[in-house]
Amino acid sequence: MPTVIHRSPQTLEFLRRRRSHPSATMTGPGPTEEELRDILTIAARVPDHGKLAPWRFIVYRSQEGSRVGERLSAIAEQRFGPLGTEQRQKELTRFTRAPLVVGVVSKAAEHPKIPLWEQQLSAGAVCMNLVTAAAASGFASQWLTEWYSFDEEAARCLGARDGERFAGFIQIGTPTQPPVERPRPDLSDLISNWKETD
Repeated sequence: MPTVIHRSPQTLEFLRRRRSHPSATMTGPGPTEEELRDILTIAARVPDHGKLAPWRFIVYRSQEGSRVGERLSAIAEQRFGPLGTEQRQKELTRFTRAPLVVGVVSKAAEHPKIPLWEQQLSAGAVCMNLVTAAAASGFASQWLTEWYSFDEEAARCLGARDGERFAGFIQIGTPTQPPVERPRPDLSDLISNWKETD
């Protein structure tokens, strides 16, 4: 029997107050295996035209982060030239700041009925659901992309297959400080009512 939807002021207030936490401010612990499974199950509950599930997850744990950083640092030097000390350290620690990182991979592919754009939007919805589910589970979270999301060699290093691309990397951990609020857009500049034109 379908679940009856009731108004949930608590959920609305949670969504109003949700903030991203910079990954540099996260610490352990991250989610347990059971908590992660629940978070990913919620993340996968998104609009998905045709039930294609045009996305998948890759989990990176902190103990693997140093090796990932070494490989990204080497690729970055090939792309951008010699790295300074600060930039090298930044590359080395991209996957060690949070105790857990989840890569959301878009598997969008040509389909006779489902446009690529709809499949890609579904992967974006997965990212947002994942961030929200992590926050609702009591964890800090941040959705990042960075240069390696769009570099073919780096993406392959991170686990992408031919024809796939990363929609984002969700950093998840325990917050060490409250997130800082940022200016939000003025909705009066973003909302319009349709009017018929010639």
